[in-house]
Amino acid sequence: MSYTHDRTITDASIDAVDARIRKALSEQGFGVLTEIDVKATLKAKIGTEVDDYRILGACSPAMAYKAIQVEPRVGAMLPCNVILRAVKGGVEISAIDPVASMQAIDNKDLQRIADEVRQMLVEAVEAA
Repeated sequence: MSYTHDRTITDASIDAVDARIRKALSEQGFGVLTEIDVKATLKAKIGTEVDDYRILGACSPAMAYKAIQVEPRVGAMLPCNVILRAVKGGVEISAIDPVASMQAIDNKDLQRIADEVRQMLVEAVEAA
């Protein structure tokens, strides 16, 4: 099982793809709670140069609430990360597969919620 759902967008800048995925996530009920510019962080902290790479911490409040109700410590595994990274020919979007990440928790109710969130993330990635 892959732990991400991926899509490469060609002929678009990382800023353009960033705007597109944020819109698509919003349409699925997600907001972006955190964002990390990995390229800028690595340059500032250790002086290294890497290609464009961003991590967006996406959260659907409704789904997070459901998950916390059935598994109170699940917050240690939230939010759902979506990465944007420069690849040959474009920008790759990779969204975490919550089903894969939640396998560590033995809770069938949580697995059903993870299935729903997976579908929402796949739809957002494909719509971006």
